[in-house]
Amino acid sequence: MKKSFFSIVTIAVFILIALGIAAYLLFPSNGETGIAPVEWQPRIIVPQYVEAAFFDDENPDERLIREEGMNARLPMNEGEIVVSVMNVNFDGLSENQFIAFRNLTEIESPIYITYLDFDFETMSYVRTWTAQTAAASPGTVNLYTLDLLGDRSTCILISGLNYQGEHTLTVFLRNPSLAENEEPFTCIAEIRIDGSIIVREFERSQAYRMGVNTGQSFNISAFGRDPDSENLLDQVERVYAFNRNSGYYEILSSTHIPGAQIEQQRVRELLGSTRAFENFLTGLWHFVTDQGTINRDRYVYFDPINREVLFSDNDSQQIFRWQNSSVTRYGLYITGQNISISTLRRGIDIELESLESIRVRVVEDLRPLVWGNTIWDGSYRKASPLDVDHAARVSREAFIDAHYDSPIGRIRFYPDGSLEITEEGELRQGRYTFFNLDEADLDEYFLELRLHDSRETYSVRGEHPGNLSLSRVRIGASGIDTPGNLPILLTVASGD
Repeated sequence: MKKSFFSIVTIAVFILIALGIAAYLLFPSNGETGIAPVEWQPRIIVPQYVEAAFFDDENPDERLIREEGMNARLPMNEGEIVVSVMNVNFDGLSENQFIAFRNLTEIESPIYITYLDFDFETMSYVRTWTAQTAAASPGTVNLYTLDLLGDRSTCILISGLNYQGEHTLTVFLRNPSLAENEEPFTCIAEIRIDGSIIVREFERSQAYRMGVNTGQSFNISAFGRDPDSENLLDQVERVYAFNRNSGYYEILSSTHIPGAQIEQQRVRELLGSTRAFENFLTGLWHFVTDQGTINRDRYVYFDPINREVLFSDNDSQQIFRWQNSSVTRYGLYITGQNISISTLRRGIDIELESLESIRVRVVEDLRPLVWGNTIWDGSYRKASPLDVDHAARVSREAFIDAHYDSPIGRIRFYPDGSLEITEEGELRQGRYTFFNLDEADLDEYFLELRLHDSRETYSVRGEHPGNLSLSRVRIGASGIDTPGNLPILLTVASGD
C-alpha cells in the first residue's frame, strides 16, 4: 500500500515539475528578471502580387519599382492579400491610397476596395472606408480613376472577372463634401455580364478642357449573349447612362447584334477551352478599319508558346509578356506585363467574331508618355501566309542575324530572337528584341536583352549590319531615364 502511495506521489510531482517548466517557457516572468514585457505588434501582411511567379527574371531596378507600386501604407488585416494599389492626390497636400484586396478567410472571396486617408493630427494613414466590388478573380483586376461624369468629379473604376467568368465593372464616386456619417465614396454602377464591358470615352469640348464648362458623361456599354437566339455568337448591347436624379447608371437602350453564322459545334470547341482558343489565336492578326479594309501596318501577333503578345503599328512595337488567360463567354481575357516597362500591365479582352476574325478590347491602368495614343480596340482578321511575310519585312528591325564582339563578350544574334553571349568560355543564352517606342521618332530605337538572371534595356546608336553603340536606360511611365553608364560598343566580328 505504501509502495503504491509512493508511486502516485512520484508521478504527481513529476507532472507538477513538467507543468512548471512549460509555464516558465510559455509565460516568462517580467517581475524580477529585468526583462521588459513583450508588446505584441499587429501582424503585417506583406503585399503579395498575385502573379509574382511571372517576375522571377526581373532585375533589381524593375523589382524595386514594382514592389514600391504595391506597397500598402498601412498593414493589412490577417488574411487580406493585396491585389492592386493605386495612389491618388485629391487635395494636393497628401498622397492617399486605394487598395484592392481579397480575404483568404472567406470562401470564394470577392475583391474588396479600401481607402487610406492621411490624418494630419496623428500624422499617419487611417483606413476610412471599405466596400465590396463585383470582381473576384485577382489576376484580372484593373483599378483606375476617370472623370466619368464630366463634372471633374473623381470616379474610381475597378474591373475584372468574377468566379462565373463574367466581366464586371464597379464604379465609386467620391463625395466632394462629407456630411456627418456620410460615406466618402458612393457606388454609382455595378455591372456584370457574360460578354465584355467598355466605357464609351469621347473627346470633350475645348471649354471643358480649359475648365470653363462641364462635359458630357460617358456611357457604359455591356455586351452579352442574346438569350432569345440559338446562335451562340449573337449578342445584345446594353448601354448604361448616368441618371443625375437617381445618382446611378441605368439602362438607356438595348440593341441586338447578330453574330456570324458558324457551325455551332466548332464554336463550342473553341469557347470554354483555354488551350483551344490560344491555339486558335496563334499567329498574326491585322486590324480591320471602319471601312472594312485591312490595315497591314497595324497588327497583333499572339505567341502562346513563348508567352508573348506583340502590338505593332507603323514600326512601333509594344511587346507584352503573356501572363494569364481567363476563359470568358466569347473567348479569352489575357493579362500581360510590358517587357520594357514592368509597371505597365494590359488587359486584353478577345472575342470570337468568326473563324477568321476576332474583336479586341484593351484595358490599361496607365498610358506612358513615351507612347502615342494608338487605339488597339477593334476587329482583327487572321493573316494569310503572304501577310505574314509582309509583317516580317515590316518588323525586320526586331530580329537580326549577326555576330558582334564587345566588352561583355561575343554576342550572337539569331533571326528567331534567341541570343548567345560567350565570355571567357562561359555561355549565356536568352532572348532579345529591337524595338521603337514612339513612331514619330523612328531613328531612336532600343534593345531588350533577356537573359536567365537579368533583363536590361539599351538605347541603340548605329544600324545593322554596321557597328552598334549601346547605352543602358530605364524606361518608365514618365519617360526614359539614362543612368549615365559608359556605352558598350558592339563591333562586327571578323568573318561575319
